[in-house]
Amino acid sequence: MLERIRSLRALDIEVASRATVAVAVPLIVLVALGRVDLAPYAAFGAMTSLYGRSEPYRLRARTVTTAAVVQLACIALGLLVAVTGAPLPVIAAGLVVVITAGILVASTVGLFPRTPVFFVFAYLVCAEVPTPADEVWPRMLLAAGATAFAWLLVMSGWVLRRLAGDRSADLFKRLPREAGLHAAAYRDPQVWLTIAENVVGVLAAGGIALLIGIGHPYWAVVSVVAVLPPPRARHSTSRAIHRILGTALGVVVTALVLLPGPPVWVLILVIAIGQFGAEILVGRHYGAALLFITPLALTVAHLASPVDVPTLLLDRLVETALGGATAILILLAARAGASRRGAGRPATA
Repeated sequence: MLERIRSLRALDIEVASRATVAVAVPLIVLVALGRVDLAPYAAFGAMTSLYGRSEPYRLRARTVTTAAVVQLACIALGLLVAVTGAPLPVIAAGLVVVITAGILVASTVGLFPRTPVFFVFAYLVCAEVPTPADEVWPRMLLAAGATAFAWLLVMSGWVLRRLAGDRSADLFKRLPREAGLHAAAYRDPQVWLTIAENVVGVLAAGGIALLIGIGHPYWAVVSVVAVLPPPRARHSTSRAIHRILGTALGVVVTALVLLPGPPVWVLILVIAIGQFGAEILVGRHYGAALLFITPLALTVAHLASPVDVPTLLLDRLVETALGGATAILILLAARAGASRRGAGRPATA
């Protein structure tokens, strides 16, 4: 048992290290080229490294490739929205498409994380950043390059272990997680119920954020998607509470970093540390992981479009609370509906 725990800890460090390298290297290249403004596209491509955790390599190749394709499609859709200056209803329709496709793909292929949070985050940020027509292809190619680099890193363990002489690390290496295809996921009522919950939640939270005039309304949307559970998962409000409290503490950490106005290399270091810490903790305690996720996300946003730091921090805090509260209401409504359906069934011996 002790040996298994040590093995899993070593695997966590390996996964976190891959994710850190995947995001740090493209950002360092951008700093060298003087194009830090393109950091979000590199960061979103690098998020491909967050998939395939603990999976056998043949399965990992399928899941990571699927996640990479969907992530790039969401970035491309966001760029299309940005370059055309699409109105709000079109952006909202694109968001519904991203959520629906993300949940259907995750449920069919068995992606982990099982929620479309990274797809939604990529789409909304790319849609919000002003994009001249001549910048579309460079930004898309950068995202594709970062995605390809992340894919190679995720699959690199197989090559490295074989070079080191570990012949047990073949395509059928035994790793903790097994995920299979669920070709009929699109027929599952629970999948469509989850899609409906997410769509209602993001439209409500995003609409309220826009009505009261808070900047960065996508934080409220991302918070809803991050809190609502995937199909057939337990509907618990604790994750929403963890997100609100963890984000509040994460904002304090981010303030300590951003308010002094550090140089760019410090911001890249913060992103790298945030990626590593988030990967280590996210499977153990979601609230603690947000101490790293929040500085990571806010630093990426700040690099994309620098704004007044106190305003950025306040927006993140208020909109996370708004998104979390919206998700809690949906969770309570879903739980009440499940209780009514259970009460309506006839008792059996």
